[in-house]
Amino acid sequence: MTAEIWVLADPRAGTAAQALGIAERLPVPHRVVPLEWGALARVPFPFPTLAGLTPAARAAFAPPWPRLVISAGRRAGPVARWLGARGARTVHCMRAFGRFDLSVIGRHDAPREAANVLPILGAAHRVTPEKLAAARAEWVALAALPGPRVALLLGGPVRGEGLAPARAAALGAQVAGFAGSVMASASRRTGPAATDALALALSAVPHRLHRWGGAGANPYLGFLAWADVVVVSGDSVSMLSEALMTAAPVFIAPLGDEGPRHLALHQSLYDAGQAQPLAQAPAPFARAPLDEPGRVAAAILGRGWL
Repeated sequence: MTAEIWVLADPRAGTAAQALGIAERLPVPHRVVPLEWGALARVPFPFPTLAGLTPAARAAFAPPWPRLVISAGRRAGPVARWLGARGARTVHCMRAFGRFDLSVIGRHDAPREAANVLPILGAAHRVTPEKLAAARAEWVALAALPGPRVALLLGGPVRGEGLAPARAAALGAQVAGFAGSVMASASRRTGPAATDALALALSAVPHRLHRWGGAGANPYLGFLAWADVVVVSGDSVSMLSEALMTAAPVFIAPLGDEGPRHLALHQSLYDAGQAQPLAQAPAPFARAPLDEPGRVAAAILGRGWL
């Protein structure tokens, strides 16, 4: 298939979303190339290679080659550079070995200053102003919930699955204490026991709870679109970054097991005035929507690569 842009899609949804979110903001069709990692994927190859891919995934790499390749994650770095050796411009999200034409790196990772490095707050993602506007229309029934409507986006342990039910209950009770209503979304890492505890804690206020894997359409974007306040658990880089696309105050709820990189992310958002710790809620603060994927797309177009 001929396409000017190839997007290397890591099997991890959050990683793939970084590359896809940038490609979707460019005015040129793109081809999604799924990556499937083989036994050598953990090797930190310092040179361009497809060796980390399974034979089936390598079969997708054939000319004509793209003008631009967009990738994310350490394992995709050697693959992107392999395409770069065949003439493609390379845009890579997150740290990886070697040089790329444009490296998109979160400020919390303390990127070096260089002409080919674009620091961003948080991570790239697929939420856009247009998607939020569409979700606001699709989920207009959420407007009936009493204000302030608080979107509570809950993850779980950074490593492993299953948030402690007591922690979920305490967080739910804290948010319910200042919300007119709560729109809560649990993730895979939250776990069913913690989700049940959260539901009980929210029972005192009007609320809408979306369980991971639950039936029906996922109201996640609707929650963001209708939120007067957003509270995000501190484990999720993706949800924090997506929440910043709204104009609502964003509060970060640490779960207690975040490592240095997550804590550095939180601090970078506090320093930029884009978020505050949950301990400061519900005191309002002004912030403008942050569209980092759009800024990356503009940087690509400004370089004349398409």
